[in-house]
Amino acid sequence: METIPTVVLLLGLAACCRALLAVPTLEVNLDDEPEVRWLPLKKVFDVDYLNKVAAQIIDSTVPKWVHQAVKPLVKALDKYVPQPYAGEIRGMSTVMGADLANIIMLNFAYEMTAFCTSILAQDVNGNVYHGRNLDYPHPVLKNLTTNIVFRKNGKVVYLGTSFAGYVGLWTGQSPYKFTVSGDQRGTEHWWNWWRNFMSAFLFHRSPVSWALRETLEKAEDFQDAVMRLSRTPLIAGVYYIVGGVRPREGVVITRDRVGPVDIWPLEPLTGGWFRVETNFDHWLPAPSGDHRREVANKALEATGQNHINMDSLYQVLSRDPVCNQLTIYTTLMSAASPETYVTNVRPKGCKKTEPRIRHRSLPAELLKSMTQTQS
Repeated sequence: METIPTVVLLLGLAACCRALLAVPTLEVNLDDEPEVRWLPLKKVFDVDYLNKVAAQIIDSTVPKWVHQAVKPLVKALDKYVPQPYAGEIRGMSTVMGADLANIIMLNFAYEMTAFCTSILAQDVNGNVYHGRNLDYPHPVLKNLTTNIVFRKNGKVVYLGTSFAGYVGLWTGQSPYKFTVSGDQRGTEHWWNWWRNFMSAFLFHRSPVSWALRETLEKAEDFQDAVMRLSRTPLIAGVYYIVGGVRPREGVVITRDRVGPVDIWPLEPLTGGWFRVETNFDHWLPAPSGDHRREVANKALEATGQNHINMDSLYQVLSRDPVCNQLTIYTTLMSAASPETYVTNVRPKGCKKTEPRIRHRSLPAELLKSMTQTQS
């Protein structure tokens, strides 16, 4: 198995992209049993620190009554949580030396407050770019942000950005197929969320980040990804933002727990060459105190379709308040050019003096493994 430093060099997703804070990269081998897939975590993160942060997040996010409600799940985890996630959560508990109930709560706590801005944009040549900011009210997560490469049969199946200790994905890319990000839907409230968290185990609905990850692994192409993300019963409402490899392959899917509420595609022929999704339905006004959508729309219009690219999209995502004090990381990706996948952690929010993002292509060996799709 390759060492973690080698993987970091291969991906070019660390210090070369952002001088202030390097993003470590893990490899997860999907051919391994779920219980041992996350062992590489110990090579990159101090488990005592992980447990300290996990305790902080649980104490500040999870209602006390949930602590008691989770205990029965520990005894019958496989009954309530589908594979491979039950095995991975159990394995994560072993890796971190933590109580299994705490790892369950930690994983579901991350589902609750992922405020985000996601942007799709198509240039005049038909290239589709996908960028996202992930905002979360726990700045310590900037120290736990990691890129993850998922391999099967020795080949890269998909990759994404997540937090150490978390088996789900809110951001990811299936090379030469599609990119996807998830934004929390603002109509979801924490008290309803925890009620649905408990009922999810009875109705076998999927957490939104698990559905995203499963789609990355199984979907054959952009259209298949859109269908899967539209139909999968979910634990909560969400916005799925999906970009493809061909012109006009881009869509924002507004979801409730049962199915799609709205499908909002790119329509470059009629002026809709970009789409901005924050945490509120795009057909309704944003809350009076939230100007992210307005600022991003104006910045994209000022940039123009002739000048949109990875760098200019990064600048849009760096505008205040699109990027703000809660922003944990920014990811840029394009499924047709998977070597450009890059994540920047925002260590002190977003500063005008912050250096421009830099990209580094993946070496030929890794690019070749990306072209080999799963049969």
